[in-house]
Amino acid sequence: MRLRTAKGAVRSELVKTGKAEQALMRDFRLEPFVDYLAFERGLAERTRAAYSRDLAQLLVFLEARGIHLPDRIREQDLREYVFHLKDSGLQATSIRRAISSLRSYFAFLVGEGVIVTDPSERLESPRVWRRLPSVLSREEVTRLLDAPDAGHPLYWRDRAVLEFLYATGARVSELVGVRLADLELDEGFCRVFGKGSKERMVPLGQPARRALQRYLDLVRTRLAQGTTGGLLFLNARGRPLSRMGVWAIVKGNARRAGLQKRISPHTLRHTFATHLLEGGADLVVVQELLGHADISTTQIYTHLDREYLKDVHRRFHPRG
Repeated sequence: MRLRTAKGAVRSELVKTGKAEQALMRDFRLEPFVDYLAFERGLAERTRAAYSRDLAQLLVFLEARGIHLPDRIREQDLREYVFHLKDSGLQATSIRRAISSLRSYFAFLVGEGVIVTDPSERLESPRVWRRLPSVLSREEVTRLLDAPDAGHPLYWRDRAVLEFLYATGARVSELVGVRLADLELDEGFCRVFGKGSKERMVPLGQPARRALQRYLDLVRTRLAQGTTGGLLFLNARGRPLSRMGVWAIVKGNARRAGLQKRISPHTLRHTFATHLLEGGADLVVVQELLGHADISTTQIYTHLDREYLKDVHRRFHPRG
C-alpha cells in the first residue's frame, strides 16, 4: 500500500513554514498515524492525504503558539484553531472534515498511550446547510426554454417538457409518470404523484398550457403506437419517455442555449422554488407546490439570498 502521498502531504505543508518538519513529524507521531490510517482504518490514499494535510496545518498553528508536543494541546487550543479556520474563509464542509481528522488523530494518540485525555472530545462541528445545485436566472430560463429547434419533429415535445418542469417544479420521476388523465388543461392544473405516491395538484401557467396543447395536437398523436400506458410524454419511438430521456432533453438544450452551468432537471425544480420565493411567495405555499412533507426541507431556499449576501460582503467589504 502506497503511503508516500499522505506522508508527502504532511512534509509539503510543514516545509512551507520553514519549520523542522522531521522533528515535528517525530514528536507528533505523524508517520505512525498515517500508517494507522492505512493499515488499521483501511482509508483510501486520497483520504489519508487529506487527513495528513489537515494535521500538518494544525501543527503549523500550534508551533506559532509555542506548543511542541501533543500532550501540551488543550481543548481551548483546538477551539481557537477552529475559529482560525473560520476566519480564513474555509467552508463549513472543509472545517467539518478538518475536525474529523483531528478526532481520528487524537483517538490514535490515546490508543497509543501518548496522551491520557482527548482534547477534541467536545469539539463542535459547524452546521452545514444543505447545498443547492445551480439556480438559473430569469434570463437563463428564457434562453433554455427557447433553445429547442423549432424545425425538429419533436420540438413541441421538448418545449412542453421544459415548460412543464419550470412551471410546476416537478421531479423528473413525477414528470415521466404523468398520464393524460392527470391533465386538466382547461383549468390549468395537472395532478402529479410524488414520493410515497402522495398526490398533489400543480398549476401550469399559460406558456406551459400552450406548449402542452401543441404537443398533444401535433406530436403525441403521431408518436403514440400501441401500448403507452396512457402516459403523457413519449419518446421518438412512441414509448413512454424515460428519466434518462428527460435528462437528455434538458442537458442537450442547455448546451444549445450556451449555458455554462451544470444543469439537470432538478435544477429547474430548484429554480422554480427560488423564483417563487424571490417574488414574495409564502413558504408554506411553496412547500405545497413542491410536495415537501416537512417545511424544513423547503426552508433551505430561504438561505440562498442570505448566503449570497454573505459571499458579496466577504469578497468586497474591506473587513469582510
